Amino acid sequence: MSLAVRVIPCLDVAAGRVVKGVNFQNLRDAGDPVELAARYAEQGADELTFLDVTATVDDRSTTYDMVQRVAEQVFIPLTVGGGIRSTDDVARLQGHGADKVGVNSAAIARPALIGEIADRFGAQVLVLSLDVKRSDRTPSGFVVTTHGGRTETDLDALEWARQGIELGAGELLVNSIDADGTKAGFDLELTALMHELSTVPVIASGGAGKVADFPPAIAAGADAVLAASVFHNGELTIGEVKAALAADGRIVR
Repeated sequence: MSLAVRVIPCLDVAAGRVVKGVNFQNLRDAGDPVELAARYAEQGADELTFLDVTATVDDRSTTYDMVQRVAEQVFIPLTVGGGIRSTDDVARLQGHGADKVGVNSAAIARPALIGEIADRFGAQVLVLSLDVKRSDRTPSGFVVTTHGGRTETDLDALEWARQGIELGAGELLVNSIDADGTKAGFDLELTALMHELSTVPVIASGGAGKVADFPPAIAAGADAVLAASVFHNGELTIGEVKAALAADGRIVR
């Protein structure tokens, strides 16, 4: 039986407010996270992803009270990322209402963290978040970055994804920094390459600008589509995206 395609709004948060930029730069205010979360739940979002985009850069923990306030308003799965460095961080987030956690920079710095989280909580709790840029320095042409896209690593994005799955990641959140905020469409090449290697669900992120951008991402192999500014700005609703996916023959909830 085919699984339903998921539509996931992303709340990028800094200093207690939802923010959005282009290519991870020039962040601007986009609203209150609790209000937006409630709006998206009402619209039929399948999940919410909540990323504290400056937690790693500022070397501080994710804002737990905000996670709790969001969790009290919505009753769909909530993934939280940003500043997670240990299994105790995961336990604390779950205690405040998170269903899943996203790890990126800390996992790159210490890959054993992936296995530790998967062993303690199960792979289904762990989303490996990859902020990916195109680069001629890696065999695949894609490189992984850390610290909110500010720091390029030497890791080939496809090889790191493969390693992350082997270590215990239950899902891949693949965000194209090149496409992020451009509204020019998802990076379909990147999505397809990740789908080909992955044995776990792939979430495509970065570049959504219109309803017509979403079906090609699923056709390229994504199991879920994630977007931010088009939802925050009211340019698109969750329902409109689901209608476009259904019209393309996809199963939606």
